[in-house]
Amino acid sequence: MYVEREQDVLRAASMYYLQDLKMEVIARHLGTSRSTVSRLIKRARQAGLVEITLRPASTRAPGLGRSVAATFGVDAYVVPVPDSASHIERLDQVSMTAARLLSSWFDSDMVMGVAWGTTLASVSRYLTPKPTRGSHVVQLNGAANMRTSGIEYASDLISSFGTAFGAAVHHFSVPAFFDYPDTKRAMWRERSVMRVLDMQRRADIAVFSVGAVAGAVPSHVYSAGYLDDADVRLLHDEGVVGDVCTVFLRADGSWQDVHLNERATGPTPEELQRVPRRVCVVAGDNKVAPLLAALRAGVVTDLVVDELTATGLLDAAEPPLPRRTARRTPDASARA
Repeated sequence: MYVEREQDVLRAASMYYLQDLKMEVIARHLGTSRSTVSRLIKRARQAGLVEITLRPASTRAPGLGRSVAATFGVDAYVVPVPDSASHIERLDQVSMTAARLLSSWFDSDMVMGVAWGTTLASVSRYLTPKPTRGSHVVQLNGAANMRTSGIEYASDLISSFGTAFGAAVHHFSVPAFFDYPDTKRAMWRERSVMRVLDMQRRADIAVFSVGAVAGAVPSHVYSAGYLDDADVRLLHDEGVVGDVCTVFLRADGSWQDVHLNERATGPTPEELQRVPRRVCVVAGDNKVAPLLAALRAGVVTDLVVDELTATGLLDAAEPPLPRRTARRTPDASARA
């Protein structure tokens, strides 16, 4: 029977951790079995002969978060992601953080408005089940387009949020953009549409990303048949840099006189500002320009963003903006 001695414990641990030898090799050196070597190494850890420490890579995230918060008057959650990470890896890391935060914020008897898009589809995959009561998830913008319906894509996304929280789901079955402003105005008088619009106005949380007109990874609304060539040219002529909930923004955050917004079905920045918590999730420095526009439009209270994009945002920013006003607390009449 093998008798464990302190000397053997130390020898086994040294060969394993310092010499990087396999357990089978160590067993031959000590004239014992692999299972005994495994036990010796475990004993070394328990006795304090071995201390294992992890030294995380240096991260700029905390400092960047404070700078973004001070500059734009938002609560910033900067996600540490290596600069060498791929776009998919960056999106995954940011999505996981956003999903965790949403789960901590959303609870029973609340309404969450969700805008469809690639980023929010990624967030939906990382939501963990959190049963709630009396809660609702409502789609913020229409999804149908002239090439495909687009409705199934948005429907699955919104439904996944509802499933995660056990919430009632309210789909918005209208186009992303109407062909004519008059058609939109007529539809907005339909009772079925008014019911969804009313649920949007009751939202406690809105979650969305920003869309980039240009860049290596164009956003879904610009690459999936929602706009024709004439629309895209018009956006460029009007100085549009991106969108929030398919409502287009210029670099300075203005949106009121952008012609395509007359046909858009998403909430305007003015309407979004009535939502107490407005969560913007962004991954990828190609979105710096539309993110800066969204911040200037005042539609963000909470920003979840990767390090590289946060750095680019601060580089692109002008002098600090005034701190936002406190979040609105919905009164009883707003829920009536």
